[in-house]
Amino acid sequence: MTARSIRGMAAATLAGALAITAAACSNPGASGAGSAAGESAVVGIAYEPESLSPLLGYGKDGNSKIFDGLLAFDGDMKLKPALAVALPRVSADGLTYTYKLRKGVKFSDGKPFTAKDVVFTYRTILDKKTNNASKTELDALRDVKAAGDDTVVFTLKYPYAAFAERTVLGIAPEHIAAKQDVNSGPFTTRPVGTGPYVLTGWSKGEKISFKANPHYWGGAPKVKKFTMAIIKDDDVRATRLRSGDLDGAILPPNLAKGFKGDSAKKTYEATTYDYRLVTLPTHNKVTGDTAVRRALDVAVDRRAMVDQILEGAGKPAYGPVPTDSEWFTKGTERPHDLAKAKRILDDAGWKPGPDGIRVKDGVRATFPLWYLSGDKLRQDHALAYASDAKKAGIDIKTQAGTWEVIEPRMKHDAVLAGGGSPGDPDFDQYLLLTSSLGGDGFNNMAWYDNPAVDKALETGRTTNDKAARKAAYDTVQRELVKNPGYTFLTHIDHVYVVDDAWNGLSTQVEPHDHGLAAGPWWNVEDWTPKK
Repeated sequence: MTARSIRGMAAATLAGALAITAAACSNPGASGAGSAAGESAVVGIAYEPESLSPLLGYGKDGNSKIFDGLLAFDGDMKLKPALAVALPRVSADGLTYTYKLRKGVKFSDGKPFTAKDVVFTYRTILDKKTNNASKTELDALRDVKAAGDDTVVFTLKYPYAAFAERTVLGIAPEHIAAKQDVNSGPFTTRPVGTGPYVLTGWSKGEKISFKANPHYWGGAPKVKKFTMAIIKDDDVRATRLRSGDLDGAILPPNLAKGFKGDSAKKTYEATTYDYRLVTLPTHNKVTGDTAVRRALDVAVDRRAMVDQILEGAGKPAYGPVPTDSEWFTKGTERPHDLAKAKRILDDAGWKPGPDGIRVKDGVRATFPLWYLSGDKLRQDHALAYASDAKKAGIDIKTQAGTWEVIEPRMKHDAVLAGGGSPGDPDFDQYLLLTSSLGGDGFNNMAWYDNPAVDKALETGRTTNDKAARKAAYDTVQRELVKNPGYTFLTHIDHVYVVDDAWNGLSTQVEPHDHGLAAGPWWNVEDWTPKK
């Protein structure tokens, strides 16, 4: 799941939500992997978006290949100009952001890019008819106007510290997208943008194919053909990489280890905000009990998950904020303590039955936990979590399924989900925790409802004062100790294995939405073939 998706809560935040499809068995690249000239690349990823339209959330965190934002993130996650010629000029009260636009930029169909396209993009996203799951991230935006062809002025309702980071969103062409249904028109699958690549085809469940944009304002990419093969099964992805069918792939740490001795390949590890958690729906008779949620929070052995499932490629998670972030609240770590978990349940009236499973008021402490079919990391996390819970007297039934099977059950059934977004703490926490988004697709999947958290989240997003914001997010993290709506398990480092055929590869700090906009190919337009 994804909080971005959760995009995958995501993707979403993928961004909105991510759709998972079956892996195709056909060759994803017409030219095959590893062309002699190094001018094509085929990489294996696990997810695909529901749409390729930025109006519906695609590429909202940057690196969309097809589109550019006004700004972009560099390798150190610092903002840099893209379709804007400079970072925005911000008024003293923090309510007005003015962007000067790059001149001479054209969409891939040859039509000029202007301020009107920026205005159209943002106004369309905010339109109530637009099905963009992440539009609350632009809640601060009051209006956007063009001041001539090369200047755009955004006016905010309140100072929003993270607003500039939200302008990495890809810009859509008004002359195309305005003439069709924003939610279902052809632009959603056959988009036109100003980016370094042009979409050449999207076979859902199989591959997304791109060719270099020879007229790209940033210079024509040296990698002329780029293909993302959609392969949801980790083992299949590794097999196809080993056979030469792929030039690169994202892999679980245990599978990536199998390539350590291959001198023709390099391994890249990216630190992330990507977490795995278990949703604990408030509408379930068992998980709706705060005592059960608190007990599970300390019954789980997070360190064992990091060591045994991730093989050290990650760290324990106690909330959406990684423990090495400046926004993490020290003192909110929850060490594994099975005895404490049992005491919490005893005190709340959950007494062990004859088979060891606890019962309260005739309700047995059992519930289902769904995880995504083919995702070994989620499966392993789910099984370990169920095993830890069983020791405390809670019986969790793990079940695999597709999102089509899982989503209708999310109100009452637990899900092994994922999420996480680098940058400002508002990006992920608001979508994940605010009560007004309970049951809104992959946002707030647990239907978490905590007035203190709601108030803190509003404070955090409506002030530019960093100390006040830190205090607000400290409150959120402390409340999650007292009243967990989720059991956060691990923050996962992403591991990629890529043929050593190009120069210029690197990784950024990555979101949950791994492999599509992230990975060593986040800047594939800057790769150069090795001679």
